[in-house]
Amino acid sequence: MPADPQPSLTSDPSRPPGAGAVEVRRSSRRRRTVSAYREGDRTIVLIPARMSEAEERRWVTVMLDKLAAQESKRTPGDGELAERAARLSGQYFEGRARPTSVRWVTNQNTRWGSCTPGEGSIRLSHRLQGMPEYVIDYVLVHELAHLLVPGHGPRFWRLLEAYPRTERARGYLEGVVAAARLPHPPPGRGE
Repeated sequence: MPADPQPSLTSDPSRPPGAGAVEVRRSSRRRRTVSAYREGDRTIVLIPARMSEAEERRWVTVMLDKLAAQESKRTPGDGELAERAARLSGQYFEGRARPTSVRWVTNQNTRWGSCTPGEGSIRLSHRLQGMPEYVIDYVLVHELAHLLVPGHGPRFWRLLEAYPRTERARGYLEGVVAAARLPHPPPGRGE
């Protein structure tokens, strides 16, 4: 079998600076499929060896767009959570709730979030990752409200009335908890 051609490194002036190089790897074993992945600051695009240069350029663009879309759906990092909390505080509490830190944690398996008003810190359970944005926003608004009112009294719940999806988000979270409590059927016997 002949050796695969050497990979080519392309640089597209229309791509933003710092986006990294694109390496196209052609394979004579690859017949139809095209795939791509990130390797450090470089994007590797795998294509069949028989593709023309025009097809290569088109597929590189398609795969870069596909990777960007996948990456945009990823879980927001701690910095993004803090920005989101600031935006929600401004929207629902006139900016009065000012957390000093907002971050994901993996040690909260019975709570969705927690707040330490004295420190101004908010922590969200990693179990929220992948849930709808309105649910994450609700938990953030709930914890932001604790920066203004520590307990769960009537004043606290009046603050939460400002968030229009409170009941829907609470119902969603209650459903998740209820589903986790359902008995799991034993594994089937090939039925």
